[in-house]
Amino acid sequence: MKVLLPVISWLAALVVVLLRLTCRYRRFGDPRAELRLASRPYVYSILHAHQIAAIIDGERGTGAMVSRSKDGGLIVPSLLARGIVPIRGSSSRKGHDKGGMTAFNALVGHVRCGRPAYLAVDGPRGPRNRIHKGIALLSQLTGAAVLNIVPLPSRRWILSGTWDRLQIPKPFTTINAYFGEPVYPREGEDVESYRERIEQALNDLERLHDPLEARQKPIAAAPARDLIPTIASGQSLA
Repeated sequence: MKVLLPVISWLAALVVVLLRLTCRYRRFGDPRAELRLASRPYVYSILHAHQIAAIIDGERGTGAMVSRSKDGGLIVPSLLARGIVPIRGSSSRKGHDKGGMTAFNALVGHVRCGRPAYLAVDGPRGPRNRIHKGIALLSQLTGAAVLNIVPLPSRRWILSGTWDRLQIPKPFTTINAYFGEPVYPREGEDVESYRERIEQALNDLERLHDPLEARQKPIAAAPARDLIPTIASGQSLA
């Protein structure tokens, strides 16, 4: 099985490349040009269900926190194929830190250098649409604007048996990426209040553009564990 995992991961990367070549990508409400002009850093906030569509059109040089699990290892070649920088780290388990703190600090440094980052904000264990605190903390520590995005393939497979209802774009489809208004940290605002604002904005964006999926009942795959104890969890893309 250990021999097969690298093969599977690179086959997945090939699929991502082929999807990028065959799919059309359209962006709506994209504020990045204005943010770059103002020299304002930004971080991408996406639902775990949308990570494949997001990776397909990933901005080169973007940092993405990926767990050290086998699932995380499977997604690394796909990120590399799209020019996305994987930063490995997982949530602590039974008091044993699996690199989560180090990886989060590396992601902070990545954004402070003027490069964006991706966070699948309700992952890695859910429940779906319940955003964890890491995105708010990352934004507060770096001053980055949070860009909520809902990338929707016009034709897609939905894995309804998974906690996130993972979406896979079909070949030769159009992926419509809807950006919300940038969300900015406020002076003196606590992390939880900021997290709630980001969650509300992202979920409103999904309800607007994908109401059927937005109405699906949230399911937790497993009890969430803090990536940074008492502060942030659910940072990884996988």
